[in-house]
Amino acid sequence: MLATHPVNTRGRDFFVGDLHGQYRLLQERLQDVAFNSSEDRLFCVGDLIDRGAGSLDCLKLVFMPWFHAVRGNHEELARHALCDGEDSRAWEMWMINGGGWVYDSGIGEMRDVLESALLDLPLAREIAVMGGRLGMVHAEPPPDWSRIEEADPQALVWNRSRIQQGDETTVAGIDAVVVGHTIVERPMCLGNVHYIDTGAFSTGRLTMFEAREFLA
Repeated sequence: MLATHPVNTRGRDFFVGDLHGQYRLLQERLQDVAFNSSEDRLFCVGDLIDRGAGSLDCLKLVFMPWFHAVRGNHEELARHALCDGEDSRAWEMWMINGGGWVYDSGIGEMRDVLESALLDLPLAREIAVMGGRLGMVHAEPPPDWSRIEEADPQALVWNRSRIQQGDETTVAGIDAVVVGHTIVERPMCLGNVHYIDTGAFSTGRLTMFEAREFLA
């Protein structure tokens, strides 16, 4: 459920929005910030796959020591379609939501990579940074971060109630939480919850922040 990370004393920490297969765009953003993979860390809010041709390459980033993501609803859609036995409804739902790229990448390889990647895709991460602690989930955190491991997994991956209601209530027990899932025209904050998915697959805008910016 929850993975924790100590302070990065060697380099910088960055957070990036939903990738959705935009591997080349990610490489461009990393170049823009002079990312150093031997010192810096990159945290992704999930939805590595679907809609983009570089989905498999994005999923394989999970195996890099500098890359840390949480599980998104698109990883869940793929899991239901590929790893939970034959279910035509799950397959159809995945295809409707952008899974068609798998035919070019290879269904067998994708299944093998996904099964391994899921072991490194927890539902939540907590990152210690100089001056505070940041939480990260794909969709919506619970009201109290100290109860993250008791939270409804479905809510962490799928919910949009906070942003739909414009709820500015602060999530207790954490300095800030970073999420994706819901596309926003520009990064926004409700209470201490930061929304950073700017729809890279359709807009070409992949949002990336340095961790300290969330504590400013």
